[in-house]
Formats: sequence, C-alpha cells, structure tokens
Amino acid sequence: MNFRLFKKIALTVATVFAVLVIVLGIHIYVVTRPQPPNEHTIIMARIDIKQSINQADADKITACLYQQKGVNHVLVNPESRIAIFTFFPLQNSGDNIVNNFKANSGYQANRYLPSEEELKSGCPVAANSLSGKLAGYLKKVF
Repeated sequence: MNFRLFKKIALTVATVFAVLVIVLGIHIYVVTRPQPPNEHTIIMARIDIKQSINQADADKITACLYQQKGVNHVLVNPESRIAIFTFFPLQNSGDNIVNNFKANSGYQANRYLPSEEELKSGCPVAANSLSGKLAGYLKKVF
C-alpha cells in the first residue's frame, strides 16, 4: 500500500510539474512576442547634442521637447550633452520629434540609434538567464 501511495503522489507531482512547465513556456512565448504599439505604449529615444550646453540650455531643450506632440517625459544632462525623452508612438514618431527639435531650437543634434551589435548585447542578464535561454529556444521553435 505504501508503494501505491508513493506512486500516486509521484505521478501527481510529475503531472503538476509538467503542466506548470508548459504554462511557463506559453507565458514566455506570449510575453516575448513582438506586439504592435497601442495607446499605452511608450518609447524612449535619445538625442546627442553636438555643442556644449549649460543648465540654461538644458532647460530650453527640455521646454522645446515638451512642446512636441506625444512627448511624455524629458531628461537633459548638460555634462554629457544627451537628451532622453519618452513619447507615445501613436501620436508622433521619434524622427519627427528630433527633426522638429532641430528645426525649432537651433541646436546641432542627432538622434542616437543603437547598432545591431549594441541591440544584441542589450541585456546581458536576460541573455544568460534560464528564462532568456528558454525564450530563445521557443522563438526558434515557433
């Protein structure tokens, strides 16, 4: 009787474990799929300013970017001459925001776009983690 009970418990535990692994795999697949932007999607972009700026210039840049349609939040670092902003892609595009900024502000600036190599090395934790490896496998399979 003890063997039957042990066998029943082991079978139940193995079944629950298998179901949980399948649910985890489906969850990772659904979450990591590319999805089209919706009204809640926010994208971050970066502008590299080519000239020296001070805090007063940073405040002007911040105000100029906030005037753009769809801009959600702006941060400007005068030491590194970098402006970071978030925007809603359904309201405006990053290139349009940067082009309007350059035309209206008078600052020499370019939008920073990472290279393919930089994109591939974006998050070392996710690439080396178990869930990252499982997500990579599921992407290859499906």
